[in-house]
Amino acid sequence: MSDLSETLHVDHTLDARELTCPLPLLKAKQALNTLMVGQILHIMATDAGSQRDFQRFAELSGHQLLATDILDGEFHYWLRKS
Repeated sequence: MSDLSETLHVDHTLDARELTCPLPLLKAKQALNTLMVGQILHIMATDAGSQRDFQRFAELSGHQLLATDILDGEFHYWLRKS
């Protein structure tokens, strides 16, 4: 687990590992719909395309991409709901 998960107050964690595009982003959108504004979603994914997807999603949606990290071949994203 990343140090960021320990320093940020994560409200929900989404395990999207082994899912291929577009499922990690779709599952993240669904999870964000259950959160309140300001809460943080931590997503774990193995699809390399998710790097581009989450960056672009944050730009278009207004949600804040707080951080990204790659740990042991997994991609981790922290989004704050806007």
